[in-house]
Amino acid sequence: MAVKILFLLVSLCCTWNSLLAQNGAHFSDCPVDLYFVLDTSESVALRRQPYKDLVELAKSFTIRFVERLNNWYYQCDQTLEWNSGALHYSDEVRKIYTLNRMNQRGKEDMINSIRLVEYIGKGTHTDCAIRKGTEELLLGGSHHRENKYMIVVTDGHPIEGYKEPCGGLESAATDAKNQGIKIFPVAISPDEQATRLKHIASDRYRKNYTATSLKDSDVNDTINDILQTIYSEVEPVCCSFECQPLTGSVGIPGNLGERGSDGRRGPHGSMGPPGSPGMIGEVGPAGHPGMKGDKGHRGIKGDRGFKGGKGSKGYPGKDGLDGDKGEAGYDGLPGCIGSPGHPGGPGPQGLKGDIGPFGQKGLKGKPGLDGESGRSGPVGETGEKGRPGSQGSAGDAGERGDDGPPGNDGNNGDGGPLGEPGLPGPPGTRGFKGSKGEVGPDGQPGHEGPPGESGGPGESGRPGPRGFKGDMGPPGQEGIKGPTGPQGYPGDAGPMGEMGEHGSPGNGTRGPPGFPGIPGPQGLRGSNGTEGFPGPKGDDGEPGDPGIDNSSSGEKGRKGAKGYRGSEGREGSPGPPGPPGPSECEILDIVKRMCSCCECKCGPIDLLFVVDSSESIGDENFKLSKQFILSVIERLSRDEKIKFDGKESNIGVVQYSHAGTEELVSMKDTNINSLAELKLAIKNLKWIAGGTFTGSALDWSKTAFKGSLAQTQVVLVLTDGHTDLRDLTPLTSLCDVANVVSVGVSDIFRSKPGSENLDLISCHNSRNPGLSLQRSTFTALLENTFLENVTAFICKDKKCPDYSCPIQFNASTDITFLIDSSTSVGSKNFETTKSFTKRLAERFLGAKVRPNVAVRVSVVQYSKRYVTVAQFSNNYTEVSGSIDKMEFMNDATDVGSALKHVIDVHVGNRNNAKRKVLLFTDGRSQGDLVHTIERQAQSAKSNKIAVYAIAVGDQINENNLRALVAGKATDYDVDRSARYLYRVKDYPSLLKGVFYQTVSKQMSLD
Repeated sequence: MAVKILFLLVSLCCTWNSLLAQNGAHFSDCPVDLYFVLDTSESVALRRQPYKDLVELAKSFTIRFVERLNNWYYQCDQTLEWNSGALHYSDEVRKIYTLNRMNQRGKEDMINSIRLVEYIGKGTHTDCAIRKGTEELLLGGSHHRENKYMIVVTDGHPIEGYKEPCGGLESAATDAKNQGIKIFPVAISPDEQATRLKHIASDRYRKNYTATSLKDSDVNDTINDILQTIYSEVEPVCCSFECQPLTGSVGIPGNLGERGSDGRRGPHGSMGPPGSPGMIGEVGPAGHPGMKGDKGHRGIKGDRGFKGGKGSKGYPGKDGLDGDKGEAGYDGLPGCIGSPGHPGGPGPQGLKGDIGPFGQKGLKGKPGLDGESGRSGPVGETGEKGRPGSQGSAGDAGERGDDGPPGNDGNNGDGGPLGEPGLPGPPGTRGFKGSKGEVGPDGQPGHEGPPGESGGPGESGRPGPRGFKGDMGPPGQEGIKGPTGPQGYPGDAGPMGEMGEHGSPGNGTRGPPGFPGIPGPQGLRGSNGTEGFPGPKGDDGEPGDPGIDNSSSGEKGRKGAKGYRGSEGREGSPGPPGPPGPSECEILDIVKRMCSCCECKCGPIDLLFVVDSSESIGDENFKLSKQFILSVIERLSRDEKIKFDGKESNIGVVQYSHAGTEELVSMKDTNINSLAELKLAIKNLKWIAGGTFTGSALDWSKTAFKGSLAQTQVVLVLTDGHTDLRDLTPLTSLCDVANVVSVGVSDIFRSKPGSENLDLISCHNSRNPGLSLQRSTFTALLENTFLENVTAFICKDKKCPDYSCPIQFNASTDITFLIDSSTSVGSKNFETTKSFTKRLAERFLGAKVRPNVAVRVSVVQYSKRYVTVAQFSNNYTEVSGSIDKMEFMNDATDVGSALKHVIDVHVGNRNNAKRKVLLFTDGRSQGDLVHTIERQAQSAKSNKIAVYAIAVGDQINENNLRALVAGKATDYDVDRSARYLYRVKDYPSLLKGVFYQTVSKQMSLD
């Protein structure tokens, strides 16, 4: 009975469906709900230029998919009908189109809504978007729970370090799957993060779907595969109703077939050969340096040291050589006035006569013969003081006296004053001139203002100061000559004239003696004269008669006067050679370190770091950015002695993402009292992971971080060079405020930094251009060379003496670097050798040369075999790039074959150039005997090739090293070793101090 009732119900159901089909009605029993979730975050919108290009491609993919949503008819007489909706998201979720039926009008409405979508461009909250899509499918979809699908178009970021606000991606995807929703993850581009996309996908849908591709066929394949998957899955759901057509009667069962025979067992396969052992992996790269720890507690003060003993007295210095004879001095001054003559006897006073006429000037008499000097008379009594006599004529200049005996050696003089500071170094090379910007449109002229009221007369001012005397006017016309005046009185005697030149000796005879003059009146009695000086020593008397012999010795005589200096003795034999002293470059470095007055000063400065904390940076890269900032601060404090205390020098850090997310920590913060607290605050900065509004952040930093105008202000901007197009604030906000350094680093997608934006940030076209730097990874920010370049620009305005120890080549020179790449060196030490080699190459190729002189370098690395890394070139950029590409060989050491190869190359090159080879070695060689190295070293010497060696470490084969430098292991030349052999204790010592300057200086001199 029950079977008959069931059969009746099925017949009624089929009859009802047949009637509906005859009337042309549409089946609505097989609906499918499909929801699109589109990622329009910062990591998608700003990944590549032109910006938001990937967002437009994702929208285009969705539109193409919607256009393909056509009804599908199954053989079970069921028709699949589509319901679809969409949303897009970043750090918020925005609905694009509510879930609705996809007839022709529904498609058009949804496509128009998709075209109006503008990207949000901030963080990526994929978990919130999936939960919102799940809600839309469950509340607004059809009654078939099995026919609900979701397509998530995203890039799979962020990967780590991001706090997802809606429970996390895996949790949101799992909850959707538990509700029966199938999720298809579609990557923005083929090279996305597969790990995150796999967390989204249901088990059967983990395929490499992509929404954008260089090949349009890849996008079509994605759409076709998803549609075919949905069609095949929906069919058994829609065709599983009990209402099915009637089946025919059961046929007669057939006979059973015979059982087949068992097949034979196949033979055992032969055992395969054992696999070859794998290669030993290379040593992994060194880990990133950890962040610097907090400052430790102050140690206990140590005991006072013992007083040092007094040093031994130094040896007396040698007497200096006699100086050259000086030039003749100037003529002496005129002689003193002669002594007054003896007073004459008193005569009778005569009457005053008339003034007689002037007599004619007499002829000059001939000079008389010199009279013989008379004997000195007895000294008379001092007479009375007479009247002063007339002024005597100037005496002849006396002849130069004989040179006196040399005096005793004087005491050592005081030390001279310190020399003036040296001239500043030469200016750096001028950068390339930027392209001229377009001329802006002329502004409209302003309206003319109303005329002002006329002011009243002001009060009279104070009289001005007396003016300067004017220039002398032109001479007037000559006046009429006046009558001759009476003869004037004789004028006073003029000043004594300068002594004239010596006249020629006269040849006249001695004139007659003149008449005695009229005796003048008796003068007053003079005062008693002073006691006279003792007279000159008389001549030695004749020796007396010999005295009576006497046995007793006389008294010891007085010490005689110091004798004249004897002639110089013969030159002594040379002493033994002393130890090699410091090189010129080391002396300059010692002077630089010991001379505190010559230290380079940097600061005070105000330093601000502006750090990009957007989503495209990534959490790990943001941590490296903070480590880079701390390293720069540490170097400036330690090496440049800058005191960051908020008073003398200030420092701050601004992190930013989209508008309104700026955050500043600085020494001027009331909650930060020391540099250690500032470093802790920098470490505690959290990654924002939003959009990128760089222009707004720079403008905000200008007002938030105000320093002193009396000191240098430097801003370092660390970003990937991308910025949101909706940020209209110019990137040149800081050009008039500070010196700007822009550091561009590739983002998490390894996209190249935006060089145009970096140039704008660093004020490339302004009057005060800054510096623009680019690095491929954030790890490269922590390289020693890069940190040196950054700190050098920050302290570029300091003045330092020149201690660069410059080098010069006077002849053309070819230099080959022969670098050890064997196992005993190690990959880390090999990288240190590459850095040292680049320093030497830069010194050699940048050295001063004479005209028609050229310097070239080449690079060869060796281990068991040798490889030419760089051919001879004078272009440092090419050589440096070849050195950077050099890879560690990690094999045995064969010095002899490598040296032979270098000798052959030098012999085949130009003959007019000097040939030099710098060999890096640890003195060990597995395949070389001493005589082999001796033979190659002697070959180099015979071909005029100078071989220099740098020996690293203490486990050195001295015989091999001596044979390499001197050509013989037994006959060792100490002097040659000092010139051609350099020793360091380890590889890091290559980069310490001025060792590279010492090596390059010596090689340029030989």
